Amino acid sequence: MSLSVLFNGFVTSLSLIMAIGAQNAFVLKQGLKKEYVLSICLICAFSDSLLILAGVFGFGQFVSGHPQVMKYAQWGGAAFLVVYGVHHFYQAFSTKKSMCLDHHTAVSWFKIILVCLAFTWLNPHVYLDTVVLVGAISTQFEDHLLSFAIGAITASWLFFFSLGFGAQYLSAYFHNPRAWQVLDILIALIMWYIAYHLIS
Repeated sequence: MSLSVLFNGFVTSLSLIMAIGAQNAFVLKQGLKKEYVLSICLICAFSDSLLILAGVFGFGQFVSGHPQVMKYAQWGGAAFLVVYGVHHFYQAFSTKKSMCLDHHTAVSWFKIILVCLAFTWLNPHVYLDTVVLVGAISTQFEDHLLSFAIGAITASWLFFFSLGFGAQYLSAYFHNPRAWQVLDILIALIMWYIAYHLIS
């Protein structure tokens, strides 16, 4: 077990997952509503774990066995991260967002779980982040893949449970567009940092 590689996996996964997309916005809203938060966090974290393992020990291993593919995967992943960062940096100064919480009547557990599964497994960004990018980045640590995977999975579980159960403490901040601006800038800087190290 390598603690440094575990930390790299943790930071990589956390930086990719922290972007407020459809899935995370859904988890945040359910956390604000305090509805089925445990079930939602478990589904998201467990699903991420499976996809990360597929990326590190599946896609990542395939890429490692084909050096030319690894080169394209690293440069392709870096290019995506740069564009992803530019998008968030631009978004930070071009839009004014806030988390709007609609006060609807409670929805059944079954319906919420189906929606959660759809946000998780029908979202192409989930596969890109966990399978392709995490898998490609993991090739830098071929001798410590398990450490990298454990770090990445730990970040996922920590993030989703913190987001779901900590939402009530964040609601006041995310009604302020400034909070979204700071988050977008932070995401952009992290994406560019990872892209640099992916090809350096």
